Amino acid sequence: MTLRVAADKDTGVAVVTLDRPHKLNAIDLDTAAELGAVWRELRFDDTVRAVVLTGAGERAFCTGLDRDAVVPQPNSPYMQDDPLLRIGPKANDLWKPVVAAVTGMACGGAFYLLGESEFVVADPTAVFFDPHTTYGMVSAYESVLMAHRMPYGEVARMMLMGTAERMSAQRAYDVGLVSEIGPPGGALEAAVRCAAVIAGYPAEGVQGTVRALWAAKEAARAQAYAQAPPLIALGNLPTARQAELFAGRRDGGYRTR
Repeated sequence: MTLRVAADKDTGVAVVTLDRPHKLNAIDLDTAAELGAVWRELRFDDTVRAVVLTGAGERAFCTGLDRDAVVPQPNSPYMQDDPLLRIGPKANDLWKPVVAAVTGMACGGAFYLLGESEFVVADPTAVFFDPHTTYGMVSAYESVLMAHRMPYGEVARMMLMGTAERMSAQRAYDVGLVSEIGPPGGALEAAVRCAAVIAGYPAEGVQGTVRALWAAKEAARAQAYAQAPPLIALGNLPTARQAELFAGRRDGGYRTR
């Protein structure tokens, strides 16, 4: 298993942990399937009324799709398979509140998870960036989700600057992506504390509020998602060229703002 789930029946809070620290909690196909299964299972567990999502280790919350994952694709731009589209709680019809606790890096496909969380609590070490453009890929779904969480200019800068810049926890707080910066090493505790408060309220009102909040942006997200497959098909470099660019990356060489 690449996930850990710990539920506290007294508080009504479940903590879901991405547990691949040796891979910076990157998501392979097994992890993607496990995430979908966990969200669907939590739909039926009435003892869980709020969820905290985090990553194991201190280096990363999640670095997106595992580069070693092999995703077979139909030979058609109209039938692309994206294994990350179903990893979030909302994509699996879970309307219990999810609070993300971010320590270290959150980048690329991590935004599928952050975009479907109610709010984000960050460690001071948290940094956010999107490497897609650096490696010749279109940032489509990630951009759409983050466009609902930050001002347009901030999202555009993050997605277009690629690996050259990282957004600090403080900057993410200033622009609204992060709702709280916990003390060093305390993001998970702070997120659990918030989740416990929410879990103590009547579940019907909480879940209805989550659904209403998502409805406020659902139509625009669905229309934007519909444009994503052809944009990716047109804009992505061939896989081999992407791999060359990734292999030629250098450590460092970025600024944090």
